[in-house]
Amino acid sequence: MIKAPENFVDAAGVRQVFAEARSGRRDFIRQAFAAAGAAATAPLALAAADPVSADGGDPHILNLPAHSLGLGQPVATDGYGNPSKFEANVQRRRSPGLTQTTQASVSFAPLQSLFGIVTPSGLHFERHHQGWWDVDPSKHRLMINGSDANLVKTPRVFTMDELMRLPSVSRFHFIECGANTGMEWGNAAVPTCQYTHGMLSCSEFTGVPLRTLFELCGVDYKRGRFVLGEGADGSSMTRTLPMELVESGEVFVAYGQNGEMLRPENGYPLRLVVPGVQGVSWVKYLRRIEVGDKPYGSKDEVLHYADLMPDGRHRQYTSTQECKSVVTTPSGGQVLLDKGYYNITGLAWSGKGKVKRVDVSTDGGRNWRSARLETPLLSKCLSRFNLDWVWNGKPAMIQSRAMDDTGYVQPTYQQLRKVRGSRSIYHNNAVQTWLVQESGEIKNVQLA
Repeated sequence: MIKAPENFVDAAGVRQVFAEARSGRRDFIRQAFAAAGAAATAPLALAAADPVSADGGDPHILNLPAHSLGLGQPVATDGYGNPSKFEANVQRRRSPGLTQTTQASVSFAPLQSLFGIVTPSGLHFERHHQGWWDVDPSKHRLMINGSDANLVKTPRVFTMDELMRLPSVSRFHFIECGANTGMEWGNAAVPTCQYTHGMLSCSEFTGVPLRTLFELCGVDYKRGRFVLGEGADGSSMTRTLPMELVESGEVFVAYGQNGEMLRPENGYPLRLVVPGVQGVSWVKYLRRIEVGDKPYGSKDEVLHYADLMPDGRHRQYTSTQECKSVVTTPSGGQVLLDKGYYNITGLAWSGKGKVKRVDVSTDGGRNWRSARLETPLLSKCLSRFNLDWVWNGKPAMIQSRAMDDTGYVQPTYQQLRKVRGSRSIYHNNAVQTWLVQESGEIKNVQLA
């Protein structure tokens, strides 16, 4: 299989994408992707032109390579390990033309190149509203207060050292931007899985349950039914959470990710973890939590992250990420080199609990087969699925459809648009379709 080309538009191309977007065209990005795909196949074409000799003597077997004959690199050459140079193309990437400024933008995780359920910290997707910072943890503070004097008995300010001395928890959870797959509401807009679904990652987070901090501060749970989280970056990100989430014990303030401290791009030194809820509520650079008696209606809840409905109204506070899945291999931009066996693999997740089942179709939804769900199967966490498939060389349309333990089933685009229309941005959890052509090339398509 040939991997999908991802970095197919340069700075000049981005400017052209903006120009074409204003005129309602997308010709350039399609042409650029086609050219990148052709370049990616060139090395394999050269290899095919120099096959193993007829007598079966493969030089890579018969001749010992240099790494079998000499000393390798010294131990701890790099104090912090790096990926192989042969994996240099596996990077998170910005979508060309998505935003006017790089500080208020998104980077997409390379889902099609990852295994299992955990996203390496260095490949975790990013969403910033005013850029990222590397904050000095010795100077960072977390304040907890109430909107009036009676909601929090003892308002407190915590240092990072004080927080890290408290009893901690470590849990695996996915985080998904509410706008993930948002470019696909109207039609198939981008070519690869990285750009259709890459505002999604999964990590083991470590921190202190927010309920523990509230108990130290003497929060009045009877009156204080809402929580406001506030970030320390320039956008002053503020989000309302219902107190029920805190009372459940699921919400925590995290300083750790995948066994180490949070990365600066992911909120170092402190962020909220709100399992199952869209990523904007996982406030990064967390500096303040306020307890209130009603929703706060902040700018990021009223002007943004609201769902445009078919009748023109905006639906607010729809934070839960509904059950969703995507096939990551084979997927858009990849090329199947030959007929025969392939392992169809992908990811499924639900903001309401555990993934219970994933079905896979290779004929556009006419027939479905149940995929294998790989362990561990955790609540509000990515789940990996696999299915055996033998490609006969004819066109195929690969889809996945997930169901969670509440009984909710991932909808088709037709079902979703019947309720939500096609002009929204957020919470697109429709079934994804990849078209495998007779040439082996795979494209992103949508079925009417």
